[in-house]
Amino acid sequence: MTDFDALQMVSLIGWLAVAVAAYASFRFDWKKSARMALVWIAIFVGVAFLFSLIGGSR
Repeated sequence: MTDFDALQMVSLIGWLAVAVAAYASFRFDWKKSARMALVWIAIFVGVAFLFSLIGGSR
């Protein structure tokens, strides 16, 4: 791991902490948020799978 890789990791963790803190400041329901995140993940995985089927048939 180079110094640049370490710097990228530290900055990524910092931005993640800022994003989580900003999200928590809105006081959303965590259960509903987790369910919506899983729905969006399922949508993206489904679309990626569909594209892989279409692209793999050629």
